[in-house]
Amino acid sequence: MRREELKGHLDLILLAALEGEPAHGYGIIRAIDELTGGTFDLAEGTIYPALQRLEVAGHLASAWETVGGRRRRVYRLTTPGQRELARRRQQWGQFALAMTRLVETP
Repeated sequence: MRREELKGHLDLILLAALEGEPAHGYGIIRAIDELTGGTFDLAEGTIYPALQRLEVAGHLASAWETVGGRRRRVYRLTTPGQRELARRRQQWGQFALAMTRLVETP
């Protein structure tokens, strides 16, 4: 899927990817890749600014952790982030339903 098609949906994608458990940036990219069967090919240069923006907004929190001698910034969903995810999911549901009706109507 082209990056232009993902514009406006990146925050929802990242919040949803972090719903299950905290993860570092590369882990988030891998999870999104696995969950979408490789459909969303997100580069590090795309997700890190978005993660930072979501953290500034209070939807994510992060902390440095050392794993196997390597330092990684691990992100987790905050309570406001969970509310934002629920709000965006509801909006997505409305959008997807409207688009399905529009596109699939002969």
